[in-house]
Amino acid sequence: MKTLTLATALLAFGTGAALAQDVVRMGTEGAYPPYNFINDNGEIDGFERELGDELCARAELTCEWVTNDWDSIIPNLVSGNYDTIIAGMSITPERDEVIDFTQPYTQPDPSSVVGMTPDLDLASAVIAAQTGTIQAGYVAEIGATLVEFASPDETVAAVRNGEVDAVIADKAFLEPIVTEDADLMYVGDDILLGGGIGMGIRESDAELKETFNAAIQSMKDDGTLNELIAKWLPESAPF
Repeated sequence: MKTLTLATALLAFGTGAALAQDVVRMGTEGAYPPYNFINDNGEIDGFERELGDELCARAELTCEWVTNDWDSIIPNLVSGNYDTIIAGMSITPERDEVIDFTQPYTQPDPSSVVGMTPDLDLASAVIAAQTGTIQAGYVAEIGATLVEFASPDETVAAVRNGEVDAVIADKAFLEPIVTEDADLMYVGDDILLGGGIGMGIRESDAELKETFNAAIQSMKDDGTLNELIAKWLPESAPF
């Protein structure tokens, strides 16, 4: 019954991308595990690769994956270098002014601060964050000194080499790093930022947006999205 509902919805939307082009290009960063990363075989892997492949299958779309640096990921979507962003991107009003978003495929995920000492005063600290992230905006809001880096790995390296006092990022990214490095520890409580994570779509691609909305909803309805969240993002709240 749920499959029939999805098929009906996709028929109504006309599967716009499939009619307009042969291949839908799925843009991701490939550097932010467990959301997306390059595995040992040189392939894009992670939560969003598995999710995106399933969404494309349900929508009966032919999709291919491309990577792009985070700091130019929105401009390159707008300029047509790929058709979606599926890269751990939180839905925010500022981003929504430039691109459209599908409905969220995760709830707002917790962010964490990690440093070398647990009693760090965040308001007076020097904190690293990846450029253009909601975490970078949070550091500015609390009045701490923000140091931005192009990649998430650079933010962690800056803590380890003493360039900054702490790093802030999604807890799902930081948790395995803290587990493996005894010198790193959480500072304070988790922080909820943003409005959940969705796929970024050009504002002109309304049919493609609705096609993926229908596929996301079908995964919510039959429980498969929660299964993926439990597998890859166990700290995240299910739908």
